[in-house]
Amino acid sequence: RAPPRPRDIPLLPGSPRRLSPRAVVRGGQDPNHGQQYLRVPGSQAPGQDSGLPSGGGSSCSGSVINNYLDASEPVSSEARLSRMHFHDNQRKVDYVLAYHYRKRGVHPGQGSPGHSLAIVSNGETGKEPRAGGHGDIELGPLDALEEERKEQREEFEHNLMEAGLELEKDLENKSQGSIFVRIHAPWQVLAREAEFLKIKVPTKKKMYEIKSEGSIAKKFNELLQKLSSPLKPRVPEHSSNKMKNLSYPFSREKMYLYNIQDKDTFFDNATRSRIVHEILKRTACSRANNTMGINSLIANNIYEAAYPLHDGEYDSPGDDMNDRKLLYQEWARYGVFYKFQPIDLIRKYFGEKIGLYFAWLGLYTSFLIPSSVIGVIVFLYGCATIEEDIPSKEMCDQQNAFTMCPLCDKSCDYWNLSSACGTAKASHLFDNPATVFFSIFMALWATMFLENWKRLQMRLGYFWDLTGIEEEEERAQEHSRPEYETKVREKMLKASGKSVVQKLGTNMTENEDEDDEDKLTWKDRFPGYLVNFASILFMIALTFSIVFGVIVYRITTAAALSLNKTTRSNVRVTVTATAVIINLVVILILDEIYGAVATWLTKIEVPKTEQTFEERLILKAFLLKFVNAYSPIFYVAFFKGRFVGRPGSYVYVFDGYRMEECAPGGCLMELCIQLSIIMLGKQLIQNNIFEIGVPKLKKLFRKLKDETEPRETDSAHSKHPEQWDLDYSLEPYTGLTPEYMEMIIQFGFVTLFVASFPLAPVFALLNNVIEVRLDAKKFVTELRRPDAVRTKDIGIWFDILSGIGKFSVISNAFVIAVTSDFIPRLVYQYAYSHNGTLHGFVNHTLSFFNVSQLKEGTQPENSQFDQEVQFKDYREPPWAPNPYEFSKQYWSILSARLAFVIIFQNLVMFLSVLVDWMIPDIPTDISDQIKKEKGLLVDFFLKEEHEKLKLSDEPGQRSLGGGRHSRSRAPSSAPSGRSQPGSIASSGSQHTNV
Repeated sequence: RAPPRPRDIPLLPGSPRRLSPRAVVRGGQDPNHGQQYLRVPGSQAPGQDSGLPSGGGSSCSGSVINNYLDASEPVSSEARLSRMHFHDNQRKVDYVLAYHYRKRGVHPGQGSPGHSLAIVSNGETGKEPRAGGHGDIELGPLDALEEERKEQREEFEHNLMEAGLELEKDLENKSQGSIFVRIHAPWQVLAREAEFLKIKVPTKKKMYEIKSEGSIAKKFNELLQKLSSPLKPRVPEHSSNKMKNLSYPFSREKMYLYNIQDKDTFFDNATRSRIVHEILKRTACSRANNTMGINSLIANNIYEAAYPLHDGEYDSPGDDMNDRKLLYQEWARYGVFYKFQPIDLIRKYFGEKIGLYFAWLGLYTSFLIPSSVIGVIVFLYGCATIEEDIPSKEMCDQQNAFTMCPLCDKSCDYWNLSSACGTAKASHLFDNPATVFFSIFMALWATMFLENWKRLQMRLGYFWDLTGIEEEEERAQEHSRPEYETKVREKMLKASGKSVVQKLGTNMTENEDEDDEDKLTWKDRFPGYLVNFASILFMIALTFSIVFGVIVYRITTAAALSLNKTTRSNVRVTVTATAVIINLVVILILDEIYGAVATWLTKIEVPKTEQTFEERLILKAFLLKFVNAYSPIFYVAFFKGRFVGRPGSYVYVFDGYRMEECAPGGCLMELCIQLSIIMLGKQLIQNNIFEIGVPKLKKLFRKLKDETEPRETDSAHSKHPEQWDLDYSLEPYTGLTPEYMEMIIQFGFVTLFVASFPLAPVFALLNNVIEVRLDAKKFVTELRRPDAVRTKDIGIWFDILSGIGKFSVISNAFVIAVTSDFIPRLVYQYAYSHNGTLHGFVNHTLSFFNVSQLKEGTQPENSQFDQEVQFKDYREPPWAPNPYEFSKQYWSILSARLAFVIIFQNLVMFLSVLVDWMIPDIPTDISDQIKKEKGLLVDFFLKEEHEKLKLSDEPGQRSLGGGRHSRSRAPSSAPSGRSQPGSIASSGSQHTNV
């Protein structure tokens, strides 16, 4: 029998068969049965033999091997229709596995390193290329580790073929290099897995409109749609959230329900890669200690990477458009910052988890607009009323001779309170009655933001068919992490007293039940928990010690600068500015350290699943970064100036160094400076420069490394790199935790201390406008395509946001009551003022001190002043029965402060609960439509069943008319979607039987 033409590739079977692990890549015996072949463009050099099997009769049940495609003359770039398909231009690459190999003993002059040979794992029988032929490679002995990894890869790929997947890979024809295993899922596998995963797909029922009740609301929405039309991205998937497909979980028994026009495009690329990834996660490899899934193999360095392909290049010339290019043009560029995000397209391309992140980020950014407007109004109110502020005018009036105690020992002189006029006026910008109402507004704003996010989340979940995915999330819990499996195996080996070699030699099937039953108990994890507890305490103590170190720096620097007459006037400004910059640098450094430490501590705990690992990592990282970012701010807000003592009895940190105190205008201005510099510096340096600069440096480093490493190159391949090569050079996707974390910390800056810095929402808004496009560009252009992950919410991040929102009520209450002068002014105006105004308030806040009672050696050296001076505190005068004790005013103000905290907290909490109760979590139109959709599904099922029975009756009645009519009717049953066993999907919706 004549062999088939060498440029033909065997078609793949529809159903997998039992394969021999050793024969997957190495070959087997020469079969003598028939195959069908797809035509591949390109020519065969004369005299070459591809080694393909000969044609013949029926299939054989012998060993199944790979077929070698001789590509000494590779397919030209013009012949390749797409660089996202196998070399047959028919089968789409749904997933890629990459690994690095190294050989020994390759003789120069042998092989053809300029061309790559392709292995098509198609489940058909064939024979190896004849030894000694043109293009053969004489392999030297591999080292034991490389040989073991090769056998493990062979077995894993064999198991993938048994699961029905089709593979294509390059030959290892160089001394070393990277190999890409391309994976294609045929229609039979896609249908089987879609039914198993209960993937919802559109039915034949056309999109139906979700009607909103009320004519006024409908007209308002129509007007809003017209006004916002220039802001909408020009993408087909950007719907108005008023149209929805009627979807139903995929079922092979109900193929007539779905509009399957083309089996190759019925499932989009993200769904296809998700199905393949599910198979990769559950495929076992007995040679690799019976590990389960591709993640374990990557962790053991058997494979280097596994990723789905991007939909082509984002900057390719020409009019050909793909989803990646569309996302880049309409979303991932800074020039389209004013447009809405194409959330539907983001979800379609990246999956629901990433789609929900960008939907949350977009809602958070849009909610910052009203808070920014109110914050600017509050700031402008402070600017407008600065000349009318009576306490500031009294402090700036030089006729009021308020002589104050020295700010330091010996070198500092007595000073006049009017010299602090500038500080007093600046404090009024942020310490005025409007900030109290702004704090209440921001607490309600946080509640409304969370409530609206719950509503948007439910709306997106309905349109994205995320209802009822609890079973899918439970299924994800079944996949254990590789580290967990390793620990369980070590525990079993230790318990059984066997060595690793002995354990691997035993029958693994006998111990399957034991493997399933064994797990890590709290006793096994106790050392990890102990290390976690001790390490977290140490890290928190380290943060506090650094804050204390900065305090010591401020005290000592202030004392040193006070000795010099030229620097004495600017001591406070210099010390505050330098200390805040030191805090910022320390926070940035510790942020990176704490992120790595949190990951290490979570690994020590050995969580079982990826979800548990992610949640524990988030909690640890958030705790450490929260303490790191906010501890200097908490110190200035609540502790600075509270433990100073009084003249004659100051508190000293070290010998001769007095504890620092607040400025004459209070600590609120310094809190504002601290908060603004840390917030702006963290956003500018960490969130933007690091995110832009670090990936570019990594890319440059990889490029330089590739250029310096000697390797065998393929000139034709370098001119036209494949898509999997381009994606392999991108950065791997590591999760959304860093993106969420920086936004959560920013949310804390916006809400926790907004009473001291009303402009925080403005700077957060400006940052987020850039952040959205920066993250978009990173996902589209700099990262490998992530696996599409379905999830119904943002997980533990919502609980953290809710906790920050509740904690912000308490923190703002204490900032207003303790840090600002709002309560002292209120008490003076209504309890001590003679005319109900703030005239005399400054004098009311000062207490007298007799300078003769200063400690020996602390008096000013260049001034002899024997009268009473004043200092800021509520204490009895020196002539009172109990001199320098706290006065009645102090206790009345303290009780008013505590009362304000209680009233403010309960009032805002009550209003927050009221807002929560008034805004339903599920939009009314969505809850009504969920009920209506069930009825639509029932009607649709009955209609389709009736049509199916009607069609099935017609051929039986017409079959009496003759065989000719029967044969002519046979093709009409093909569109029913029912695939025959042993068939594969080819171009379009046609299929070929093998």
